[in-house]
Amino acid sequence: MGSGKKKGGRKEPLFGLPAALADLRLTAADRVPGGGDDKPKKSSTKRKTEISDDEPPRERKAQPSRSGAKRRSKSSISAGLGRLVYWGAVLSLWGVIAVIGVVIWVGAHLPPIQSLEIPKRPPTIQIVGMDGSLLAQRGEMAGANVSLKDLPPYLPKAFIAIEDRRFYSHFGIDPVGILRALVTNVLHRGVSQGGSTLTQQLAKNLFLTQERTMARKLQEAELAIWLERKHSKNEILELYLNRVYFGSGAYGVEAAAQKYFGKPARSVTIAEAAMLAGLVKSPSRLAPNRNPEGAEARAQIVLAAMADAKFITEAQAQASIGHPSYNVKPVGAGTVNYVADWIGEVRDDLVGQIDDSIKVETTIDPKLQAVAEAAVIDELAAKSVKFNVSQGALVAMTPDGAVRAMVGGRNYSDSQYNRAVTARRQPGSSFKPFVYLTAMEQGLTPDTVRQDAPIEVKGWKPENYTHEYFGAVTLTQALAMSLNTVAIRLGLEVGPKNVVRTAHRLGISSKLEPNASIALGTSEVSVVELVGAYAPFANGGFAAVPHVVTRIRTLDGKLLYMRQADEHNQVIEPRYVGMMNTMMRETLISGTAKKAEIPGWQAAGKTGTSQDYRDAWFIGYTANLVTGVWLGNDDNSPTKKATGGGLPVEVWTRFMRAAHEGVQVAALPNLQSNWGPANLVQISSQVSPPTQAGTPGPAPAPVGNGGYRAPPPTRANVRPEAAAGLDGWLMDRLFGGNR
Repeated sequence: MGSGKKKGGRKEPLFGLPAALADLRLTAADRVPGGGDDKPKKSSTKRKTEISDDEPPRERKAQPSRSGAKRRSKSSISAGLGRLVYWGAVLSLWGVIAVIGVVIWVGAHLPPIQSLEIPKRPPTIQIVGMDGSLLAQRGEMAGANVSLKDLPPYLPKAFIAIEDRRFYSHFGIDPVGILRALVTNVLHRGVSQGGSTLTQQLAKNLFLTQERTMARKLQEAELAIWLERKHSKNEILELYLNRVYFGSGAYGVEAAAQKYFGKPARSVTIAEAAMLAGLVKSPSRLAPNRNPEGAEARAQIVLAAMADAKFITEAQAQASIGHPSYNVKPVGAGTVNYVADWIGEVRDDLVGQIDDSIKVETTIDPKLQAVAEAAVIDELAAKSVKFNVSQGALVAMTPDGAVRAMVGGRNYSDSQYNRAVTARRQPGSSFKPFVYLTAMEQGLTPDTVRQDAPIEVKGWKPENYTHEYFGAVTLTQALAMSLNTVAIRLGLEVGPKNVVRTAHRLGISSKLEPNASIALGTSEVSVVELVGAYAPFANGGFAAVPHVVTRIRTLDGKLLYMRQADEHNQVIEPRYVGMMNTMMRETLISGTAKKAEIPGWQAAGKTGTSQDYRDAWFIGYTANLVTGVWLGNDDNSPTKKATGGGLPVEVWTRFMRAAHEGVQVAALPNLQSNWGPANLVQISSQVSPPTQAGTPGPAPAPVGNGGYRAPPPTRANVRPEAAAGLDGWLMDRLFGGNR
């Protein structure tokens, strides 16, 4: 029973699909013929398992067909291409994101694009002479803006040919040019070619610094695109030509053409245009006034590029080689730059800070400036070695103070130090007229007699230049012969403080020490102030303020400053002017300046030589001009006995003769041949036998003559007590009283 139950077991009923498949069985007819034994081997499953677990299967693999291999190969290629496209898309997406990020970062470090404007050109200062001609320029030497239509067509094309051949076809950045530059630089293993467009260069010049960084290059590119969107190509090209730097301080083609060729940009030749275009690469290194060979070689490269671009013919390129006229002397060169520097110093006081370019109208006469420059430079070139003199200065002004010429040194390019305005040197005997004028104002006359004899002041023993002494001499003779002992006695007699007051009243602004040596010009002064202080002798006794600026205007004509006429401030009474002119005229007739002569003109003046021959001066004047000359060394070293009556007189005479050609002759004011009948009595009362060395001569008695009224007696013109002796009298003058 038990086995029957087990054998016949219960069967669960089946429904649906399982019921339909329950009786499905494979028969022999269903099998593939030759399929082998129908009965499965009992150990086959187990063996297969063992083989798969312990060793690779040994059955021979069926060889794939050729068509199957092709299908699998195509499938692999397709998969590879798919992966390439996928990663390419991914990288492109990230690249776009990176570019957008860089653009945003660069834009964040720029001022807002909507607020960007083309900046104004830096203000320039045009300095013109009294005839309206251009003397010099200051600031960045930017010439006037020139329109593209006013330029010869080959000038802008020269820049396009060498700097940006695809200028009219790119959008501010030239990918082709960048790629070409990159390849060239790789081949040359260095930076031999740039890929910047003209628009990029303009963006850099207008808005950015010159630093060479990646950030600056990216900013430059972004601004270039902005410029292209905001301005037309011709506007960009015109801006570029008016703003690019050409070396030697010149910005823009107009300034560069004036600087290097002495002509406006509209008049440059093809050769000159090529040279200007070539400067952009390295303006400081290729400037033709510094490196003419380099500038010419670069110009030839530009000419070849112009011919290659069909902007000019090969014949024009060949004809233009070696023909730029860069040897033309540029406007504003030479010693007139000393004048320009002086104007720069006083300009702020006249108009303050400026934002617009201005034109400064001056009193300078270009012809006289050229004559003054030649006189100083030529004389120094001929005799500087002989006399060990290295520098010189000259100032010429009208009697009312208008400076007509100024030379501040022999070579402005070597030294910009203005020896006419800034330097202060001992004037020596050229200071003596202030001593003598003080004496005239205290009652003396040109015929007053004083003793020329040795003198000692507290151990100081001044001597005459010739070491000779002439005894009793008139003041006219003493001044003409530049006798030091008489000047010392006279200075002590009238009082050193009074001498200082006189000098300051006439125009000396430097500090002066009121001591005994002041009579010999031991306090330092500048050339321009000493010449200005002589001007009252030439104009009848009125104060004259040295000046060079008459008007300042903006370039569009707006008046910023106009010099007002000076008030007629009488600083010397006319009779004393006449006395001084009479005495100083004798200096040129029989005194230390006998070489100084201007045919047909009355002239007067005074020479000066400082201690140890360190400074040589001559200040001389006519009714037309007052001119002062100084020669010496910047380090204050002694010269080889250069005196005021030597080189300075020669320079002065050469200049003044040329300056007075064709000028109507005029006499010096208030000249007189004598001082009235009373002078005879006065002179006779003052003449006395020679006294022993060191004894003062008699003091003048105040007398009247023909309108001449002596000032009230003072300690200076009261005769000292005989018992006091010279030492007591000098000590009283040096340290006593109120002087």
